[in-house]
Amino acid sequence: MYKEHKIICIIPARGGSKGLPRKNVLKICGKSLIAYTIEQALASKYIDTVLVSTEDEEIAKIAKSCGGEVPFMRPMELAQDDTPVTDALLHGLKWFEDKGQNFDIVVMLHTTSPLRAVEDIDSCIVKLVEEKADNVFSVTDSYRNPYFNMVEIVDGKVVQVKTGNYPSRQSAPPVYDLNASVYVWWKDVLKKKPGVYYENSKVYLMPRERSVDIDDEIDFELVKLLMEKKLGLK
Repeated sequence: MYKEHKIICIIPARGGSKGLPRKNVLKICGKSLIAYTIEQALASKYIDTVLVSTEDEEIAKIAKSCGGEVPFMRPMELAQDDTPVTDALLHGLKWFEDKGQNFDIVVMLHTTSPLRAVEDIDSCIVKLVEEKADNVFSVTDSYRNPYFNMVEIVDGKVVQVKTGNYPSRQSAPPVYDLNASVYVWWKDVLKKKPGVYYENSKVYLMPRERSVDIDDEIDFELVKLLMEKKLGLK
């Protein structure tokens, strides 16, 4: 709870990932990916409930062993490749509301960002409340800048994604990557208009070393290397 606002963290974890099969249960330094995220949520100063939303029995078993709540199995129709993740969030909220439990703030943490720090989660919650934002999501400085060194093919010709004739990346307007790590909404905002971008959205900047999102084998190996270095194993 933060300033009397009750907070739920929902961790969506499907079993049917395609880019890196079974990635939620893959282990790094002896611990599954989902375990890192559950432990971070439980360590938050403000989160009251940590819900894992999954349709997968193995993921559910691991989540429960780590202290996450899995009071229901997510319906298969809400666990497809093209299912908006906000559908899973709203389903989880409704389950609690039907039981008479209400929350003011919703935090979503993806299991594929295990390098985040607990302070990143708590700082996003504080930013939401103190800056009276509609929502807050984490970003990192973009590795490529569309104003300087990104191109696309249009009618067979190579053109800059954005133009401006900036002589260097440093002189171009700053841009950011969503790092898929921390998302925080007011519950009423999320329920009224499920999404990420609102009139009063705010971003929370995280360093690159905590911003790797695991989509494929290369990402997995990079996170493994960084985690081993962090733990002094290499």
